[in-house]
Amino acid sequence: MKLSAHDLAVRVANRTILQAIDLKLEPGEFVGLIGPNGAGKSTLLRALAGAVPHGGELTLDDRPLAGYSARERARRIGYLGQDRHVAWPLTVADVVGLGRIPYRAPLSRESDADRQAVARALRLTHLEDLASRPSDRLSGGEVARMLLARLIAQETPILLADEPIAGLDPAHQLATVQIFADMARAGHTVLASLHDLTLAGRWCDRLILLEGGRIVAQGAPEAVLTPERIAETYGVEARFDRDADGLIVVPLRLVGQQRREVR
Repeated sequence: MKLSAHDLAVRVANRTILQAIDLKLEPGEFVGLIGPNGAGKSTLLRALAGAVPHGGELTLDDRPLAGYSARERARRIGYLGQDRHVAWPLTVADVVGLGRIPYRAPLSRESDADRQAVARALRLTHLEDLASRPSDRLSGGEVARMLLARLIAQETPILLADEPIAGLDPAHQLATVQIFADMARAGHTVLASLHDLTLAGRWCDRLILLEGGRIVAQGAPEAVLTPERIAETYGVEARFDRDADGLIVVPLRLVGQQRREVR
């Protein structure tokens, strides 16, 4: 499925958060959403999920997203937010099973398809041994993986993830971006906000750079991640390198206005 935005804008309390957003997300793409804190990444992801009011056009397969019912949207777009609070001490397997709600009638029992989807999600996120543990007895990283598993179990063509690797150790960060890359190769559309520029540059097919609520660059990682653009957008000087797997971006020091503001 194709998700598109044209002249998308979001205002909150008379403050413009996003403006003039034009983008297309195609099947088979793992797209990285990058940009400094406060750039509007989380708001953009929520808007694309149909979770916040917006101006402009937002279409799913050339049909207005607003024309889909909540259940229809939930079968097509999966959204993983930054909030990792779980209100009740459900087991890990039960939380992951919440991803199957769009496919079930109220009060109905889980189907074989539900059980298979949950088992697959637990396996991909290496949570099989924790399936029966109460969710309030997990570490922060384990909660993050559990919520990722819930997203996977939802089995939507489009996945939107807001900082999915935050708080994860390096091995699980790599495992998470590997999952997204594999899902894109299988035909899913993935958009994930990332702060690790090396992971974004090495794993994503395309990057969208957001600053001040606007898209300032989008394209192949090599075209978006340049020394000049990183200095201008993030206020840092970075070292760039490359190996057989792609770009390596290492922030070294603050520059310009950013350096003066921190002092």
